[in-house]
Amino acid sequence: MTGKRSLLLGAFVLLGFFIVSTTAQAAQGKKENIVMKNEKLELLTVDNSVLVLVDYQPGMFKGIDSGNRTTMKSAAVSAAKAASILKVPVVLSSIYPEGNGEFIKEITDLFPGQEVFARKVPGFDAFEDERVLAAVKNTGRKKIVISGLWTSMCFAYTAIHALREGYEVYGLIDAAGDASLDAHNYGVQRMEQAGVVPITVLSLVSEWMHDWRNPKADELKKEVYSRFNAMLGM
Repeated sequence: MTGKRSLLLGAFVLLGFFIVSTTAQAAQGKKENIVMKNEKLELLTVDNSVLVLVDYQPGMFKGIDSGNRTTMKSAAVSAAKAASILKVPVVLSSIYPEGNGEFIKEITDLFPGQEVFARKVPGFDAFEDERVLAAVKNTGRKKIVISGLWTSMCFAYTAIHALREGYEVYGLIDAAGDASLDAHNYGVQRMEQAGVVPITVLSLVSEWMHDWRNPKADELKKEVYSRFNAMLGM
């Protein structure tokens, strides 16, 4: 009897070890699958993303009362400048330039010869204009960084449309503004609830650069970091 009990006990021990080992492997496999499926864990790079800037026009800036317009403009220009240095594709769209003015030269001058898509569709969502959406699709990138004026309308509607198209969308928040602080804040909340990942310009540029070994690091420090934040240029 003693021998049988020992054999039975040994069998239970082996079974327990097998169950624990199998469970651990399954948990690890599940964790790996979650990580693989969560594309938001993949950093933005110069090869997987495109920058979309919507309605940075004088008339749109005039209606902003949610924050410092100079800071917003600087953030948008800094993002565009970093994109031009690092060769990240950029798509520009404007609304009613006859009344709102042309897209600001601080950005368009960075991309000479590139068309600014003045939307033929008289709406707030830039991607309702097939040319704008086609320009993004033609880049072949899966991650879109979007910002625009105003936050709760042209920016938000375009970002949400991009989500419907299956893109991973990052909202450049400090480059955006609205007619009131509430309009801006609730516009941001709406995008976040829909799945847009909030990001700021210095975080974006750093993610694109990846580290200070980047061959363009010195140029970015001089032309982007120091111009947006003087302390970072020291």
